[in-house]
Amino acid sequence: MVTHQSTAESATVIYAMSFLSFSGILGIMSLRPNSSHYAFIGVNIGTAVTDMPSPTEVVALLEAQGIQHVRLYDADRAMLRALANTGIRVIVSVPNDQLLGIGQSNATAANWVSRNVIAHVPATNITAIAVGSEILTSIPNAAPVLVSALKFIQAALVAANLDQQIKVSTPHSSYIILDSFPPSQAFFNKTWDHVMVPLLKFLQSTGSYLMLNVYPYYDFMQNKDAIPLDYALFRPLPPNKEAIDSNTLLHYTNVFDAVVDAAYFAMSYLNFTNIPILVTESGWPSKGDSSEPDATIDNANTYNSNLIRHVLNNSGTPKQPGIAISTYIYELYNEDLRTGPVSENNWGLFDANGAPVYTLHLTNSGTIFANDTTNQTFCVSKSNADTKMLQAALDWACGPGKVDCSPLLQGQPCYEPNSVAAHATYAINAYYQLMAKSPGTCDFKGVASVTTTNPKDSKDGEEACLRVVEVVNGPMAQLLS
Repeated sequence: MVTHQSTAESATVIYAMSFLSFSGILGIMSLRPNSSHYAFIGVNIGTAVTDMPSPTEVVALLEAQGIQHVRLYDADRAMLRALANTGIRVIVSVPNDQLLGIGQSNATAANWVSRNVIAHVPATNITAIAVGSEILTSIPNAAPVLVSALKFIQAALVAANLDQQIKVSTPHSSYIILDSFPPSQAFFNKTWDHVMVPLLKFLQSTGSYLMLNVYPYYDFMQNKDAIPLDYALFRPLPPNKEAIDSNTLLHYTNVFDAVVDAAYFAMSYLNFTNIPILVTESGWPSKGDSSEPDATIDNANTYNSNLIRHVLNNSGTPKQPGIAISTYIYELYNEDLRTGPVSENNWGLFDANGAPVYTLHLTNSGTIFANDTTNQTFCVSKSNADTKMLQAALDWACGPGKVDCSPLLQGQPCYEPNSVAAHATYAINAYYQLMAKSPGTCDFKGVASVTTTNPKDSKDGEEACLRVVEVVNGPMAQLLS
């Protein structure tokens, strides 16, 4: 990931205006019309790790988790050899520091392809080459040779008869898109038209895709006054909170879709309407410093779990419904050697020892990620929730919600602690479990949220009265079975 530039001022105005009141199943969920590519979830593999696992250990983790698509930030020979004969589809990358040489010399590009691609296929299933990363926003002095680099790489693939198997593109930061909301008014920064137009012509002529890095976390952090957290995390929004494109009347329920559609509209502004988008990076950090209070395990879990479901359910975007956007999660491991804020070290799904940072809560998605344990999610009251609202949630769950709240009565196991927050958490979690954790059953007008932390393990300890045991093993379990 490249450090993201701030677009807070323009984005704040735009978003403020918009609100009106992992086995093979990863690759076979959604066929893109007029294309042989299927929707999938992949992962990025960064290596800025003190105790970086060996390539064979990395591949063992990928296979154990059913991950069938990976993106490398280079073309490490040992890693490519370890991936051989696994069937895992691999994007290899030309690092930014090699771009100038390749973009200025056809021979240098051909040599790179020979050493880093031809030497490894077909045993290693290389499907794409990412030439540089976020060049226009990170090292703009290299922009003049970017398209030349792509063309030289492509020419080497054609010479090796690999151009139909391996696509060539370059990942962009979403910040090359200006006025991203409403999406129908979005356009690429005109400073880069002399690069974007020939680049899009290249992608169109070769049947490749626009690689785009999409980070709702940064959009949210820079525009908290305008972007609700739920909107960034794919959480359900009431209709009056959805963002509406006033030109198309399309409704947007999450930042991810809005950014992707902004890219589609920006391409159409330049008269390119048939280039698919591949999201090469997206994710959410699980830990941050004092200035990053929303970089939490729960938020990272919520974002990535919802992202996976969103990609694999073929919902597409409002502009392109039914055309799913294949996405690579940033990233496989926490990278402790990255510099910058604490969040930079905490984007991973796993620690270097292979232990999951959190348990993804996924449903009906096959064997995607072996660390998915669907039954380990709970509904709890928010710490800052209004007491009257919590009381209303408690009353509803114990009444119309049909939760058995008798354990909360005085003298019963869950009476202590005798507080509205504790009693409400018991009741709303019981309702959430009773409803089989269906979407929307852990909201209660905003006073509740889903977590992977078992209430009985919270600071209340025994005072949490084994709520989950009561729910899962008690009478309500019979209703769920």
